[in-house]
Amino acid sequence: MPDSDLRQAVRVAERVQVREIDDDEGRRLLRIIRRGKGSVVTWRRAQMVLLSAQGMSVAKIAEVTFTSPDRVRDVLHNSNTDGFEALYPQYKGGRPRTFSLPERREIKKIAKSKPAEHGLPFSTWSLAKLADFLVAEGVVDDISHEGLRDRVGRTGHRSVV
Repeated sequence: MPDSDLRQAVRVAERVQVREIDDDEGRRLLRIIRRGKGSVVTWRRAQMVLLSAQGMSVAKIAEVTFTSPDRVRDVLHNSNTDGFEALYPQYKGGRPRTFSLPERREIKKIAKSKPAEHGLPFSTWSLAKLADFLVAEGVVDDISHEGLRDRVGRTGHRSVV
């Protein structure tokens, strides 16, 4: 990219600003920022939008909010397209559930059973044996010992440790 094109791209990227906001939206942004409770992500995004609405440059907003100019641009673009919905994180946090309800029920049922009931030559399940059996039987595609410990721990079945 020639230098003149690069300078033009930087100038265009720098001009990103939030759309004009009305007084009610401004008050709502201020309430989010001043409230001091709730999501830090929402607070920071509201701060970026408000600073942009007041005419602050993307670079200065990034400096003030301790983030990158690219992140500020993303927040402003999202705010322009989605309004206040863009301020609120869409993720729930934590790892999504790996197993369906029927899988969890089958894991619990097998964990509570005796290995001999399945034609196996031992009297109690170990985590490794139970995990191998669940995979071999097609109950689950894969399961870690820790994942199994979590599942079995919730069943209240203590012989599997």
